[in-house]
Amino acid sequence: MSWVLILVIVVVVAAAFLAVAGKKSGTGSKVGFPYVPAKALFSSAERSFLGVLDQAVGSEHRVFGKVRVADLATVKPGLGTAARQGALNRVAAKHFDFVVCRASDLSVVCAVELNDGSHSTKRVQVRDELLTNVCAAIGLPLFQVPAKRAYSVQELQAQFASVISVVPVAAAVAT
Repeated sequence: MSWVLILVIVVVVAAAFLAVAGKKSGTGSKVGFPYVPAKALFSSAERSFLGVLDQAVGSEHRVFGKVRVADLATVKPGLGTAARQGALNRVAAKHFDFVVCRASDLSVVCAVELNDGSHSTKRVQVRDELLTNVCAAIGLPLFQVPAKRAYSVQELQAQFASVISVVPVAAAVAT
C-alpha cells in the first residue's frame, strides 16, 4: 500500500510543479496562443514623422503605416515552386514604414521609408536594397526620408511631389 501512496504523492507534486511553472511562463492553458502585446505600432520618430507626412500629402491622399511588402508586390506567375517560395519568403516579413494612397480610390501612390541611424548597418542596408529593387520591379515610387528631429511640411511636400511627379498644391494655387 505504501508503494501506491508514494506514487500518488510523486504524481501530485509533479502536477503541482508543472502548473506553477506554466503560470510563471505565461503559457498556462494557452499553449496554442503564445502571444503577448507588441510594442507601440510606431516609434516616437515614426509618430512624429507621420503627423508631418499627413499634412504634406494633403487631403487628396491617405497615409497607411506598416504595410507589408507582400501586400503590394506579388510573385509573378510562371516560377517553379522553389523559386516562387524563395521570392515570397524574401518579402513576407518585410514592411514599408508608410504607404501613401490616393484618397479617392486608395490606389497606391508611393511607399515611404523613414531612414534613421539603423540604416547604416549592413543588415538594414541589405533590406533597403531589397525594398528598392521590389519598388523598381513593380513601378512603385519609393520616397526615402532621412530621420530628423523636426520636419518642414513645405519641404516634405515638395519632396513628395517630386517623388510622385505631380505639381505641389501650393505651386498649383500660386499659378
